[in-house]
Amino acid sequence: MEQIYQPKDFKSSQLVRWCPGCGDYGVLNSLFKAMADLGVAPHNTAVISGIGCSSRLPYYTNTYGFHTIHGRGAAVATGVKVANPALSVWLATGDGDCLAIGGNHFIHAVRRNVDINILLMNNKIYGLTKGQYSPTSDRGFVSKSSPYGTIEDPFRPAELALGSRGRFFARTIDADVKNSPEILKAAAQHKGTSVVEIILNCVIFNDGIHENIVSRENRSDKTIFLRHGEKMIFGKDSNKGIVQEGFNLKAVVIGENGYTLDDVLTHSETTSDPTLHLKLALMDGVELPVALGVIRNVEAPAYDEEIEKQIEKIQAQKPARTLREFLMSGDIWEIK
Repeated sequence: MEQIYQPKDFKSSQLVRWCPGCGDYGVLNSLFKAMADLGVAPHNTAVISGIGCSSRLPYYTNTYGFHTIHGRGAAVATGVKVANPALSVWLATGDGDCLAIGGNHFIHAVRRNVDINILLMNNKIYGLTKGQYSPTSDRGFVSKSSPYGTIEDPFRPAELALGSRGRFFARTIDADVKNSPEILKAAAQHKGTSVVEIILNCVIFNDGIHENIVSRENRSDKTIFLRHGEKMIFGKDSNKGIVQEGFNLKAVVIGENGYTLDDVLTHSETTSDPTLHLKLALMDGVELPVALGVIRNVEAPAYDEEIEKQIEKIQAQKPARTLREFLMSGDIWEIK
């Protein structure tokens, strides 16, 4: 008989300790719903994290978990998945933990296409260490570690993920508990590395940093939710669309200046060429709306599955020996 799970089955007994109003609460609740829908037992699930506010998440899940060291979550998650491919492995990380000290581990996990699910919570700040600018903070951002404004251009997570040959990239908002569980579920069902950027608010050190796109009055016109096979339509009246002109994307009003529904692009998350996916993922909410939903979802061999196949192949060619047989093989000699 198939086991039916509820979100509560994945909740630990630990008291959740984040600042009141933190976006991490929404992520945690969406994750519980996604895990329940996936139907993978808690004892077949592992949640890994590095260091940061978001990295407290493993404590709050009734699964296996490992709170690792700063930036090393992707490396540990890779080891967990390769050692036990049957596990559903999630990595909870933030923009500082993942893209600064953990940047190298992140890009290589994505490149290798390890079957792990990366929840990249992006609040554009170091929260746990009290408000320094992070790799995703905007140029000119004033913080405790940049009192006169940063003089750096930020990483854009989508650009980094797709530039690392990423096969799955999605984006959601911390408070969107309606759509987030479905996005996380799609990430888990993808074979290979899935990266979900979560636009997240830090109420203490960076409150309102995403307000221009996530507020109720702005969200309809500043974001677009992409669905595979559907027209790219957005706006309060659903009368705006994304069209392609030359090499660029353009937001238009349907019915004005000669633009019709036929001109509006249809989203395909499974197109192997990442060019359009990258253009969609880099829309910034100024002239073009920020893209939410699953942007890219392309099949490719998963690292952990390929490792398992390779081991089986080599073992078939060289039958497993005892340790003594292995030590005595090859060139040996006796000392008398």
